[in-house]
Amino acid sequence: MTGGPLTSRQHEAGRSGLRSALSGRSVAGQVFVLQVVIVLLLVVAAVGALVLQVRHDSTQEARNRSVAVAEAFANAPGTVAALRGPNPSAVLQPRAEAARKATKVDFIVVMNTDGVRYSHPKPDRIGKKFVGTIAPALAGRTVTEEITGTIGPLVQAVVPVKAPDGSVVGLVSAGITTASVGGAANRQLPLVLLAAAAGLVLATWGTALVSRRLLRQTHGLGPHEMTRMYEHHDAVLHAVREGVLIVGGEGTLLLANDEAQRLLDLPQDAEGRHVRDLGLTPDTAGLLASGRVATDEVHLVKDRLLAINQRPTDSEGGPPGSVATLRDSTELRALSGRAEAARERLNMLYDAGVAIGTSLDVTRTAEELAELAVPRFADFATVDLFDAVLSGGQPEAATTLRRTAMSGIREDAPLYPLGRQIRLVDSAPQARSLRTGQAVIEPRLSEASGWQAQDLERSAQVVEHGIHSLITVPLRAGSLVLGVVSFWRSGKPEPFDTEEVALAEELVARAAVSIDNARRYTREHSMAVTLQRSLLPRTLPEQDALEIAYRYLPAQAGVGGDWFDVLPLSGARVALVLGDVVGHGLHAAATMGRLRTAVHNFSSLDLPPDELLALLDELVGRIDQDETVEDGSAPVTGATCLYAVYDPVSQVCTVARAGHPPPALIHPDGSVEFPEVPAGPPLGLGGLPFETADLELAEGSRLVLYTDGLVEDREHDIDVGLEQLRTALERAGKSPEDTCRVVLDSRLPARPSDDVALLVARTRALPADRIAEWQVPSDPAAVAEARASITRQLAGWGLDELTFTTELIVSELVTNAIRYGGDPIHVRVMYDRTLICEVFDSSSTSPHLRYAAMTDEGGRGLFLVAQLAERWGTRYTPAGKVIWAEQPLPS
Repeated sequence: MTGGPLTSRQHEAGRSGLRSALSGRSVAGQVFVLQVVIVLLLVVAAVGALVLQVRHDSTQEARNRSVAVAEAFANAPGTVAALRGPNPSAVLQPRAEAARKATKVDFIVVMNTDGVRYSHPKPDRIGKKFVGTIAPALAGRTVTEEITGTIGPLVQAVVPVKAPDGSVVGLVSAGITTASVGGAANRQLPLVLLAAAAGLVLATWGTALVSRRLLRQTHGLGPHEMTRMYEHHDAVLHAVREGVLIVGGEGTLLLANDEAQRLLDLPQDAEGRHVRDLGLTPDTAGLLASGRVATDEVHLVKDRLLAINQRPTDSEGGPPGSVATLRDSTELRALSGRAEAARERLNMLYDAGVAIGTSLDVTRTAEELAELAVPRFADFATVDLFDAVLSGGQPEAATTLRRTAMSGIREDAPLYPLGRQIRLVDSAPQARSLRTGQAVIEPRLSEASGWQAQDLERSAQVVEHGIHSLITVPLRAGSLVLGVVSFWRSGKPEPFDTEEVALAEELVARAAVSIDNARRYTREHSMAVTLQRSLLPRTLPEQDALEIAYRYLPAQAGVGGDWFDVLPLSGARVALVLGDVVGHGLHAAATMGRLRTAVHNFSSLDLPPDELLALLDELVGRIDQDETVEDGSAPVTGATCLYAVYDPVSQVCTVARAGHPPPALIHPDGSVEFPEVPAGPPLGLGGLPFETADLELAEGSRLVLYTDGLVEDREHDIDVGLEQLRTALERAGKSPEDTCRVVLDSRLPARPSDDVALLVARTRALPADRIAEWQVPSDPAAVAEARASITRQLAGWGLDELTFTTELIVSELVTNAIRYGGDPIHVRVMYDRTLICEVFDSSSTSPHLRYAAMTDEGGRGLFLVAQLAERWGTRYTPAGKVIWAEQPLPS
């Protein structure tokens, strides 16, 4: 944190900076060493001067004290008398010692004019000759001198002792050693040296800090490096083709290189003046004086457009001010304009690869091309394709074009409208493009007579509208020409140029590939849809058990294998089947046809739903085994199927399903439920049985069968789809047609990704008065009674015309049941769209039709039944079998 203790990294950085400063390799290091030497010399000189001064002061003090003591003693009362007395030493020695001790000098010596001592601190020296100069003192002057005596270096003074008449009667000498006078100074010298050392350390540390700052400022460069850097900096500053200005914090121009002076036309004495006093435009001077950050700000200076960049110099602790760079963007702007145009063209080509061809629809792909071109490349764009291309066919040059897509900056352009068939004249630029396979440019439409010949009145309107330039490019996919694209310009006054023609060709070439792919897909999709629709029932069979409505919608992305069928069965029953082959395309459609044919065949056997699905499962398994991968085709990977049989007599619907969504049931009161029907495995897996469910349906109930494309997609799972289907069914009308319409309006997406098959069947019941039943004893005599009962019933129904044939059919069927079947025997006759006769017995033996020889006594019964009935057959029940025959009603 700011203001806190220094971190170890900061300490290390400081030590590193100090080591660098002390290294001496850089300018900062050299300055540091020089400063340290200077400080050291100054400290040494100061200490030496102090020592010398102390010594000088000590010597001077010694002189002054010795002179003062000697003169005081010489002038003391009694000194002259003592010298003239008989025993001078006896008087002067005590006095001299007392004075010496009092004045703290080393000696006071009183002598006669011959230099013989009368006193001395050491008595043994009394009477001996004085060592020193006495001649000046005998002449009446005071003498001081420095000598080395027996007690060491000393300063002594010799003064005359004068009588009242002025004659010299003796001499007094006082002396003091320099050690005695300089003792105090010597005691203070260590303190002085310590203070000098502390000053040296502080001065060295301060010098190091200054050097560290200098090291940071010079970046550790040496003198030669700094000299070279300055020379290079100066050379670059004045040679660079970019103006450089350095402005101080108060707006004073500190530096302007040659290019800046040229661009701004600065006066010679510009440096050192305020930027507002340089004759610049107010906005430019204001920017330079403000010091604010600027990036590529364009300023008009005379006839130049200058791009100015400015940054402050104090952002990282530098001096206040700013540095600005100037570029002449007049030429750069033109270059950048061309570069921007080139970049925009590259972006357009990139966007063309991404945005064109998002769907396999010819018209939509053409619209994407027109929308991309406007307004980025042209003001209007039109795409004209041959009619055959729209349907997936091969285009022919002799056919007419159709305006397939159109885009523009305005909607009131007098160009041919969408959907318009266009027959081109030979001189039209579009016709020339189609004929030559090359792009054609008409830079000025007002002067293009060939283009105007296409439609004189409309051409005049186009020119009047402001459209003045045109590029036409053929849509080519290999050697195949699909149509022509026209780019029109009205907003820009400049006509199209050759560079734009190249861009138009590249743009159309990329779109042509996508349009050709969409054309091929349209052709294959149309073929698959045609095949699939040819395999689906075109009309529903006539029957009275169910009122049926259906819808089939192929997927937009590819034809699937959904199918449905309504199959009349014996006994007025009707089978409903709905299936879905996994996969899409021609292969799925073909497989669907095979499965539908198989269901037709299996249903003719009157099999229960579970047994029929078991046979269908075996068939799909065999198809999977026999299928080989050729030309990219894939084997069948499975199918789903729902098979339901409705009996209008019992009003029971028996349902079984193989991997298919469950049916929905709308009760007569409008409530909706999804009955529980066991979910068998999809067809083709094998090994697992199928189960059936019997649904008792009240008359007027609606059974809704559908494929998974209606309830399942990528956005939600089947449970959500089933709940949404329930909601739609609850508000559906009473009729099957209304139910289909409501369901598809609410559930079908705009572009379904899977086929959708929907089958709605409303139940009817066969009236009880149209059903007659009898129990027949197992006795040949009962045949006559059965014929009589049939005759009476047909008379009651008004079907007398069928009495003879019906009696014969019932007679033969009952006789066979009595002879070959088992008890109980039951006869049922139903009056529906046909007259149906059924004979039930407990035997599971199936009768076979054979042709009896001329000599055979029997074997012609079933042959007669087959000749008299329109249809006949056998179906099995859990209790036996039923032999039935149908006769058409009289018209």
